[in-house]
Parts: sequence; structure tokens; C-alpha cells
Amino acid sequence: MPEFVPDSDLTLEPCDIFLTKGDSFVSKAIRFFSRTFGEKRTEVNHVGIIVEPGSVHSAMAVEALSKVRRHPLGRYGKKPKTDVAVFRPINLTDEEKAKIVAKAESYVNRKYGWPKIVTHLLDWCLNGAYVFRRLTDKDDYPICSWVVAYAYLEAGKGFDVEAGAANPDDIWDFVTKNPDKYTPVRDLKPVPESLAARAQA
Repeated sequence: MPEFVPDSDLTLEPCDIFLTKGDSFVSKAIRFFSRTFGEKRTEVNHVGIIVEPGSVHSAMAVEALSKVRRHPLGRYGKKPKTDVAVFRPINLTDEEKAKIVAKAESYVNRKYGWPKIVTHLLDWCLNGAYVFRRLTDKDDYPICSWVVAYAYLEAGKGFDVEAGAANPDDIWDFVTKNPDKYTPVRDLKPVPESLAARAQA
């Protein structure tokens, strides 16, 4: 197990990938339906990307929610039942990082691609075959894993699956199994509430 620095000493960097594990019904359903037959239990149900450096509370993230948003990762400090892990790419040039961040930010304010969730579910029925997801293979309405996969594709990087087929579990599997490309910088655990947020409570 790697030794993680305390959150108070951790600085997140552009292109860091964060993955979350929530406790809601929807989060649990996503983990269930992104697990193919015979695969071990899925650890995460959501993924996003850091686009501006900062602390665990101030680093700016891009993620697809009801629409794609750009906001501080510290929003998870208000979600004590959501665990957040962070992985850092170690094989990117500055030029590649700039391409990834620019692509991720190009999605901001786009509406969430709900039809993509349906086609992910239909492909789950085919044990993960990339069939129905091809029908919604358009860049206009992204989901969380789409934002990360296509941002990285802009720099010629991938996660061992077609970008349009990627789900949070695929990205988790890739970053955890390729230590030559990614290093874990934060374990899967809740984000503590910031001192500022506590003061306002």
C-alpha cells in the first residue's frame, strides 16, 4: 500500500483523475450495472478530472452531473457518505496536459447524456459488448466517464477500452493496474469538510 500524505499537505494537479464511491441508490445501481459477469465487485461509480491545481478543497474539477460543471473538489466535503480517490498520470508532457485540460473544459455547461446511460445498461445485458453505446457515440451530451476518456484521448491516451464505452470502473481498473502510468495520491475515503465551511455552518 502506498503511503498517502495528509489532505492538509496534498496539492492536486491538472489532469489528476478523481473517482468516487457514493452511498445513494443511484450510485449503488451504477456500480452494479457497470460490473460484467464474473468480474470482481466494482469500487467506484463516478469519475471526474482536476483542471486547476489546489488543495483537496480548492482544486477545480470538471465533472458531468445534471450538466457538466466546473467547481472546487471541496464540494465533496458536504457529502460525508461519498468516498473520493485521486490518481495522478506520470507519463504526460506539458503539451499533453494542456490538451487534456482544454478538452475537459470544453464540455462545461453541456447537458448530461442520459441516453448514454440507457445504452450502457443495454450493453451490460450483452456482458459489456460495445453495441448499443455506438448509437449514442456523439460528443454533444457527455456522461462522467465520457468527459475523462475523451479528454485523455485528445492527448492520445486511453484506458484499454473504446472512449465511448468507458465507465468509471474501466478507468478505475486501468489506473490501479498500471503503476507505470498512474500513481495513487489519495485513498478512497471521504473528503473532510473545510474549515471555511465549518465556520459558515
